Amino acid sequence: MEMVKVTIDGVQVEVPQGTTVLEAARAANIQIPTLCYLKGINEIGACRMCLVEVKGARNLQASCVYPVADGMEIRTNTPAVREARKINLELILSNHDRSCLTCVRSENCELQALAKQLGVNEIRFDGEKIDYPIDQMSPSIVRDPNKCILCRRCVAACRNVQGIGAIGATERGFRTIIEPVFSKSLSEVNCINCGQCIEACPVGALREKDDIDKVWEALQNPDLHVVVQTAPAVRVALGEEFGMPVGTRVTGKMVAALRRLGFDRVYDTDFAADLTIMEEGTELLNRLNNGGKLPLITSCSPGWIKYCEHNYPEFLDNLSTCKSPHEMMGAMLKSYYAEKADIDPSKIFVVSVMPCTAKKFEAARPELSATGYADVDVVLTTRELARMIKQAGIDFAKLTDEEFDPVFGDSTGAAVIFGATGGVMEAALRTVFELVTGKPLENLEITAVRGLEGVKEVEVPLGDITVKAAVAHGTANAKELLEKVKSGEKEYHFIEVMGCPGGCVTGGGQPIVPAQVQMDINVKQARAAAIYDEDRSLPVRKSHENESVKKVYAEYLGEPNSHRAHELLHTHYTPRKKF
Repeated sequence: MEMVKVTIDGVQVEVPQGTTVLEAARAANIQIPTLCYLKGINEIGACRMCLVEVKGARNLQASCVYPVADGMEIRTNTPAVREARKINLELILSNHDRSCLTCVRSENCELQALAKQLGVNEIRFDGEKIDYPIDQMSPSIVRDPNKCILCRRCVAACRNVQGIGAIGATERGFRTIIEPVFSKSLSEVNCINCGQCIEACPVGALREKDDIDKVWEALQNPDLHVVVQTAPAVRVALGEEFGMPVGTRVTGKMVAALRRLGFDRVYDTDFAADLTIMEEGTELLNRLNNGGKLPLITSCSPGWIKYCEHNYPEFLDNLSTCKSPHEMMGAMLKSYYAEKADIDPSKIFVVSVMPCTAKKFEAARPELSATGYADVDVVLTTRELARMIKQAGIDFAKLTDEEFDPVFGDSTGAAVIFGATGGVMEAALRTVFELVTGKPLENLEITAVRGLEGVKEVEVPLGDITVKAAVAHGTANAKELLEKVKSGEKEYHFIEVMGCPGGCVTGGGQPIVPAQVQMDINVKQARAAAIYDEDRSLPVRKSHENESVKKVYAEYLGEPNSHRAHELLHTHYTPRKKF
C-alpha cells in the first residue's frame, strides 16, 4: 500500500493513499468536528461542519470526503474555518426545535455538543419554523421531524446498511423532510422496527417509544407480581450509560439495580436462550431426519422476522417455529412459574429489558399469548432501563454485584453468546453435535461463525451427515444470502439471521455511541468480546447441561418439541404487504 506524507496544523503524518483528511487528522491526534459523518455508513460531506483549509485549493473543503495527496498542507483551525463552521451550525440551529432540557438525547446530542465546542451562545439567524406532526404510530419508534437536521445518517443506515429504505428525503430546499413515502407513518410501511435509524441519529429526531411509565405503574400496583428478565446483550452495554467504557460487563450491578427498582423477581433471558436451543436443536434434527423443510432459519430476531414476512414470504416455512427467548420466558412465567408459585397468571406482569426496539413490536403480536395473556407485557430498551435507574437515584457504579433469582435465572455460556452475531448458531451446534454423536465437542469455541464478516459459513460433521450452516447479520446481508439460496447457488441445512449489524450487541435499543467515538472504537467488537468473556467465565457452557432447564422439562414440558412445548414455546408467522 502506497503511503503519502501530509502536514496538518504543522504536524507531519504518514497515511495510506486514499485516506481522507478527516482520517489523517485523527492519525495526527487532531479532532475535526463532524455532524453528518458516520464512519462506514454516511460519508457525504453534507453538513459542512468538517471544513478545512487546503493549501492551493480555492475554497474550504469537507474533510470527511476530501482525499489526501502527498505533500498536502492542511489547516483545521484558522479564523475562516472557525467562522464557517459556526455559521453553518447556527443555520442548522435556526429552525431546530431547541427544547433541549426535555429531549431524550440531552447530554448525548451531537448537535448540542458541537454548539458548546464551537462557542455558539446565540443564534444570529431567526429561521422560519415548520411545525411538523410527530409520528408516534409505531409501537417501537417515534419520529420527530422538528428535531431533524437533515444529516441523512438514518437514511443511510436504513437503505445502505439494512437494505430497506423505509425512510428518505422528500420535498425540496427548505421544506425537505426525512420521512416514509407519501408522508406515511413508519407503522404503515416496510419498517422492521430494528432501530438502526435511532442509533445513527445524532439528535433526538428518532427515539424509541417510551414505556417507562407503564413499568413504574406496574411496580406500584400491589395486585401485580412484577417479573423482569434481561437479554444477554444488555449486560455488556448498560454500563456505558453510567460512564463506563464500551464493552464493560455489568451483570451483577444490573441485577442489583433491578432489585432496587422493586421487581419481585429478577430473571435472565439466557435461561430461555438455553430453552430455545433445546427446542430449535430438536427441530433441526427432526427436519434433517424426517425430510422437513430446509434450510431451517433461526427466529430469535423480530426485526429479521418482520423483514422476512415483508420481503421473503416464500421462506416463512423455513423459519424455526420457536418463539424468541424472551417470549418463551414470558410463556413459561405465566404457566409453569404461575402454577409453582400459585399466582394467577393474569396477575403476573412480565417486563423484558432488551437491546432491541423491534421487541416492542414483537410483544404486541397477538399470536404470542400462549396462556390467553400476552407472553410479555412491556419491553424496555437498555436506554430506558438506564433512565429508570437514574430516575430512582441509584448510584449504579457503586452497586455490589448480585445474582439472578434461581431456576429462571440459571443459564449457560451458550446462552449468553446469543447476543453476538453467530452466537445462536454456535450455541446450537454445541448441543446438536453432542446429542447426535454422544461425544463431547473438543473445542466449544466455533470461531468460524464469529466475527463481523457479512455472511459466514461453516460445515460441522454430525454422524452420517455434514451440516452446512451460514450466518448473516443485518438484513442487507440476509437478503444477499437468501437470494443465493433461492437461485440454487448455495445450499444449507441451517441459517442464523440477526436483524441488526453485529447482532443484538448493537441493537437499536442499546446506548448510542457518538460518531466521534465510533471513529476510534469498534463498538460491535468491544461488546461482542465482553459477551465471549462471560461465556468463558461460566462453569457450564452447553445448553443441554443446564440443570434448571432439565428440571423444567422433567416437571412440566416433558421433552423438547412435545405437545405442551409446542403450545407454549412455538408460534407461526404471517406474510405482510411488500412496499
